[in-house]
Amino acid sequence: MTDDARREAGFRDRTRVAEARTRLLDRVEPHDRTDPLPVSRADGRALAVPLAAARDVPGYDRAAVDGWAVRAADTFGASDRAPEAVDVLADGTPEGADRVVPGAAARVHTGSPLPDGADAVVMVEHADRAGGVLDVFRALGPGENVGPRGEDVEEGQQLYDAGHRLRPSDLGLLTAAGHTNAEVTARPTVGVVPTGEELVRPGTDPDPGEVTETNALTVAGLVSRWGGVPTHRNPVTDDASALRAAVQRDLHRDVVVTTGGSSVGERDLVPDVVDDMGEVLVHGVALKPGHPVALGVVEETPVLALPGYPVACIVNAVQFLRPVLKRVGGLPCPDLPTVAATLDRKAPSEPGVRTFVRVELREEDGDRRAVPVRAGGSGVLSSVALADGWLVVPEDREGVPAGERVDVELWETVP
Repeated sequence: MTDDARREAGFRDRTRVAEARTRLLDRVEPHDRTDPLPVSRADGRALAVPLAAARDVPGYDRAAVDGWAVRAADTFGASDRAPEAVDVLADGTPEGADRVVPGAAARVHTGSPLPDGADAVVMVEHADRAGGVLDVFRALGPGENVGPRGEDVEEGQQLYDAGHRLRPSDLGLLTAAGHTNAEVTARPTVGVVPTGEELVRPGTDPDPGEVTETNALTVAGLVSRWGGVPTHRNPVTDDASALRAAVQRDLHRDVVVTTGGSSVGERDLVPDVVDDMGEVLVHGVALKPGHPVALGVVEETPVLALPGYPVACIVNAVQFLRPVLKRVGGLPCPDLPTVAATLDRKAPSEPGVRTFVRVELREEDGDRRAVPVRAGGSGVLSSVALADGWLVVPEDREGVPAGERVDVELWETVP
């Protein structure tokens, strides 16, 4: 479609969110770069290779309780009325004896190595000591109160597949299993390019007609939270040559994101520039706020042209940039967490359009209530920054009535 035709057509035909996301992700491949990291610094990173245990955990048979290491056979028949007597070995040493002979016992503590010859542990409360003799009041079976070697993890046991996102508990297990380093997928790199001749840098008081640039700062923060490494560029004016150079400069990165200039006005040049350099896959998506988004590919690099209105920019970043980053970085893209609430008043929406209604969450009489803030107003940044989440109204509904139980997406709480 020519530039003039695109502007004349406007957004009469808008692609549904799911289809737009599929078109984009079909053109995105995971990169193959890896980082060797100390396990202690690998929290939240995706494994590039599968990992198995390098050693048994524990690496020895150990006492599971405080008590006395014995041969189980020496306790057979023991009871409260008829205890079995065994000799105490290595009296006074912290860990007892290194070896238990028939008819003897050695003092052990929880986690102590089990002495050779012993195969069970008598709990402290099930025995009485009188000098060098221990009376045992409970019969034990072999292995009772013993944590065997490899009980936790056996050497060679598969622990995690490639692509697994490491959690703090995983770091502990890997360390215990003999790993000091982990090969992880490198973080995706993202060039964030704000566009618009009206933009001024943060710290500058805007004159009438000027706007402090915030979108790139917000998007860069989201990229970092979602596991990427952003490069935050200075604003680029609405000039085709300047925009082309800005996109070209960042094509060596995994993803390029522009903010502003994505609609069909005279100064909305980004989709045309992307189409000239590569291919626009989608221009105009059936979501609100934020339908004037363009998704494309230039030299195999995904280029996302997000709207300039702050709320529209954020909505589209969550819907499209987040899954792209996860795909490039080899991480799963789980659904956003939700909380259930009762809708306080009607949330309007347009049929055929996925609507993101910003809400505040309040507790009233033991009930969590979702109070709509806005469904429109894509330029009102405070309406999303001060909200607790958003209610997603699907395309097949025309609003949600007051009193309905709804799920509120907590879009800003997860990586």
